[in-house]
This record gives sequence, structure tokens and C-alpha cells, in this order.
Amino acid sequence: MWAAQHEAPIYSRLIQERGDIPAQVRAAAEQTLRDLERVMPAPLPRQQPPAPSSAPALNSGVRGL
Repeated sequence: MWAAQHEAPIYSRLIQERGDIPAQVRAAAEQTLRDLERVMPAPLPRQQPPAPSSAPALNSGVRGL
């Protein structure tokens, strides 16, 4: 951000007049993510589906397949 301010005087003047809006938005987004992580824990990893068993198939009475 420092290099951008020195390379773009208009940007520096806007920050002086209006504040560093991108930094404020970034801070608000990070706070929102922390709040969400506190109230909505990350889902557990999905378990692997059960391995096919050697039980007979349900439609084993169908012939010709």
C-alpha cells in the first residue's frame, strides 16, 4: 500500500480526505470471519462412503442383465 500511495498522489489525497476505505473494509471482513468462526464451527470432514459389501443385491431376481 505504501508504494501505491507514493506512486499515485491522487490516491494519497483521497486517503487523507476520506480515510483508507480498502483497509477498513478488509478489517471489517476479517472481523466478520472471526465472528462467524466463533458461532459457526467449520463442518467436519466428510467420511468415506461405506465399502460395498458382499451382501446379495436387492434386484438379484432379475434375469438377463
